[in-house]
Amino acid sequence: MLKIGVDVGGTNTDAALMAGDRVLASLKRATTEDVAGGVRAAIHDLLETSGEAPARIRSVMIGTTQFTNAFVQGVDLSRVAAVRIGLPAARDIPPFFTWPERLEKVVSGAVLMVGGGHEFDGREIGPLDEAGLRGCAEAIRVTGLTEIAVTAVFSQLNKDHEVRAGAIFAEALPGASITLSHEIGRTGLLERENAALMNASLRPLARTVVASYRRALADLGLSARLFVSQNDGSLMSPERVANYPVLTFAAGPTNSLRGAAHLSGVQDGLVVDIGGTTADIGILANGFPRQSALHVDIGGVRTNFRMPDILSIGVGGGSRIRFDGDGVSVGPDSVGFRLTESAQAFGGEDLTATDVAVAVGRASFGDQSRVRLSPEAAVAADEAIHLRLEAALDQMKTSSAPARLVLVGGGAILVGRPLQGVAEVSSPEHASVANAVGAAIGRISGEVDRIFFGADMPRDEILATARAEAEAEARALGADPDDLQLIELEEFPLQYVAGGAVRVVCRVAGDLLDRNGDAA
Repeated sequence: MLKIGVDVGGTNTDAALMAGDRVLASLKRATTEDVAGGVRAAIHDLLETSGEAPARIRSVMIGTTQFTNAFVQGVDLSRVAAVRIGLPAARDIPPFFTWPERLEKVVSGAVLMVGGGHEFDGREIGPLDEAGLRGCAEAIRVTGLTEIAVTAVFSQLNKDHEVRAGAIFAEALPGASITLSHEIGRTGLLERENAALMNASLRPLARTVVASYRRALADLGLSARLFVSQNDGSLMSPERVANYPVLTFAAGPTNSLRGAAHLSGVQDGLVVDIGGTTADIGILANGFPRQSALHVDIGGVRTNFRMPDILSIGVGGGSRIRFDGDGVSVGPDSVGFRLTESAQAFGGEDLTATDVAVAVGRASFGDQSRVRLSPEAAVAADEAIHLRLEAALDQMKTSSAPARLVLVGGGAILVGRPLQGVAEVSSPEHASVANAVGAAIGRISGEVDRIFFGADMPRDEILATARAEAEAEARALGADPDDLQLIELEEFPLQYVAGGAVRVVCRVAGDLLDRNGDAA
């Protein structure tokens, strides 16, 4: 089965053609303002380079930063009606209260609250106010809003009130798009509500983006199935992307980690992906990115949906280098996609990290004679880059023991000596397009994040139930039932809840089945 992985970054769009686990061809192209056009051009050039016919491609997997960038920049977002179920509780801090003003003005369309929701032990705060919900539907109709985000107190424990509210809105407002918070976020009312609001604001854009990707494939004569990377290293169908665009956030670094694991064979260790502007550092556990246990801010909005544990620093191939007195500063600003115009090695005026690599003889492109650095200054700048990376690696490590490190990305040339705290550094073949490889090898995952009560069933049964539910979700999304692998299983006792309550997070993943029922 031939498949193509594409990863759209802020500077480059990378593409890789694979047959099973083997990389047959790969390339980098500058990212274009028209993202779908750039994807189409990258795939076209990849097919031209490899000589493969479009009819032989069975699937195309795309990783994109488009939705993250849209939200952070506050562009192409839709106004949302926020409906919270929890009165008489949960009224003091209304929806959007913690949002930056610039984003609130763009996204907030209406704020409505009704009675209902559940206590932390599963008991109802009060009966669901269905009459109030029908009143909310009428108020939303008047505003003309079509995007609705519904959040009920402790819906991750009991989703009944959210599901019923969704049914009422679907009946009263045909054509409305409804996001239910329990389908996206985790524990924490405001954070889960924020995730639902973000998702709702991106849904119209997601439908447009998915349609543009489909047109791009059709223009190339590809009948391949389309998938989009999500931020746990697995894949989503186009229909799922249109419903849950926030799950693509941080898919780029995740693809890099998955690609690094595949290309190097390292399943547990550190990965540094150095691009044109930043170095993204993550941790592999069983070949998948370690998930963050903390709340994550996106554009200043605090959320709690799953995200990889990634540390990004302003060190990349385009990072500007400055000498201040006796010191050297690296970034965080970068010349980005203008590297071949602005860097001194290419005739420009900006001194960049790439110029340093050229000056010390580690990179051969460009013209070394154009780099205006003395040998001593070049060595000092090179050392400053390595020290920045070492400090960041030390932040991510979980112990003082030396760790294995996989180096990927086009900026990997910046590393030229052993790094403190690292036992072994490897940079495998095709490392510069590890993100595209990571997209191509994406698997289908299923996840459960639930609170169980120990009084209802023994611990072994709780864990088995969580795993069975995660596996059922993965199978429903197209995973090979004979290839499901346990990726994560964690339990967190809730000391403040009577009855031995425990929160269980379980994640499984399996290979994608193609249309014929064969594993990809």
